[in-house]
Amino acid sequence: MRGAALAADSSPWQAVIAAPGFRLGVRCDEEAVQGIVFLPPGSAQAPANALAAAAASQLTAYLADPEYAFALPLQPAGTPFQRRVWQRIAAIPVHQTRSYGDIARDLGSAARAVGQACGRNPYPVVVPCHRVLAAAGGLGGFARQRDGHLLDVKRWLLAHEAR
Repeated sequence: MRGAALAADSSPWQAVIAAPGFRLGVRCDEEAVQGIVFLPPGSAQAPANALAAAAASQLTAYLADPEYAFALPLQPAGTPFQRRVWQRIAAIPVHQTRSYGDIARDLGSAARAVGQACGRNPYPVVVPCHRVLAAAGGLGGFARQRDGHLLDVKRWLLAHEAR
């Protein structure tokens, strides 16, 4: 397994959504989404329950229109600091980015700690950690990866939102 955000297909997903060059695996029960992960390209998987169907529908809507506003119940996760970082990330408007340092200054923290919280975001795309960049606009990492497929996904998401 290449990081927590890239899991093997044998994991129990309640839905898998195909996207250009990747897939999104959704883990949820009937009450809340528990996680969204990036998967390698491949086939979609039909939703297993009503919330998985809603998540698949909303993620598909975002893939068609980057201005789509998500309305999914997310299971509380993370430390208090991580939740504060994720709240700041969720507030970044579509078509805009912020740096790890910007968010760190807002929270009175360090850019590295913000980057670590971004890497542990259980709800990528819905909580748009791809909108957080390194200093001077550098791409930085993505989902705890510094190169490879996941950075290609980050590039795609940023280009998708730049339209």
